Amino acid sequence: MKIQEAAKQSGVKPKNIRYYEDIGLLPAASRDANGYREYSKTDIERLVFVRRCRDLQIPIKELKALLNTQVNAQSSCGEIDHIIMNQLQRVQRRLKELTKLEETLSELAHSCRKDQVAHCEILQKLRADAKTEGLTVK
Repeated sequence: MKIQEAAKQSGVKPKNIRYYEDIGLLPAASRDANGYREYSKTDIERLVFVRRCRDLQIPIKELKALLNTQVNAQSSCGEIDHIIMNQLQRVQRRLKELTKLEETLSELAHSCRKDQVAHCEILQKLRADAKTEGLTVK
C-alpha cells in the first residue's frame, strides 16, 4: 500500500512515516517501479506500535530499544519494564511540576482585585519573584 493509505491505517502522518524511516524506527519501505514507497501489514503494525509509544511520550532512544527487544520473543521483559518505569517516573515528575505551576498561576489569578495596572498585585508579585530569583526587571 502507498504512504497515504499506510498513514490512514496507522494514524501516523506521512511526513512522520518518512521521518521514522530516516531514523530507523521503521525499515526503509520497498519501492515499486515508479519509485513510490510500498508498505506491508507488518509495517502498519510497527507504525501503530511506534505511534502508541510516542503517544506515551517514550523517547526515541528508548522506543528503539523497545523495538529491538521484540527480535527475540523468548528474552526477558526486564529491559521493557525498566523503560516503562523510567517513563512513568518522568511523567510523575512532570505532574508535580505542573501541579506547582497550577498552584502558582491560581494564586496569581486570585491575588489582584485592583482596577489599574499601576496597582496590579499580579505584576507586583511577578516583579518580586523575579528579584528574589536574581532576574532583572525592566
